[in-house]
Amino acid sequence: MPTKTQPSNVKKLPLTEPPRMALDMVAIESAKRSLDQGAVTPNYGPWREDIIKLLNDSLATELVCVLRYKRHHFTAEGLASPKIAEEFLVHANEESAHADRLAQRIVQLGGSPDFSPDSLSQRSHADYDDSTDLKAMIKANLIAERVAIESYSQIIALIGDKDSTTRRLLEDILSDEQEHADELKDWLTA
Repeated sequence: MPTKTQPSNVKKLPLTEPPRMALDMVAIESAKRSLDQGAVTPNYGPWREDIIKLLNDSLATELVCVLRYKRHHFTAEGLASPKIAEEFLVHANEESAHADRLAQRIVQLGGSPDFSPDSLSQRSHADYDDSTDLKAMIKANLIAERVAIESYSQIIALIGDKDSTTRRLLEDILSDEQEHADELKDWLTA
């Protein structure tokens, strides 16, 4: 049986093994030192400070949302206002819990949560609102929730696989914000 021969101008490439998955042993050894940094290990690389800033801006957003929802809770008037005002308070408490979780994560990353009232509104992604009309309150809160959804979505994309713990925290908060937006949309169109 005749055999085919390869043309002489074809080079045979050596077979190479696929890359192996391996841990960075230098980083693991480094994790054994600097115990004062707690959960912050070399894996955080250069992004830790950026993540802390993003979290502090998100903290400001949540605190401004708490203040807006609280004001609307106490000042809502009209036929449908008692039920909606009560929901404003529920949302305020949920936003406050988000702020607490963000502050805790900032500390875990070796940062300081920024609760300064002097800069809250400048750092917040969402606006404060002092509307007196119930429909205007609902609209202002829906806008703020949509801004939070967009901000958290962008931050989650930026963080990617750089900090899975922070990403999961933000994904959880994002889910709450999406529920808030759906409720507010339903009230606005009712």
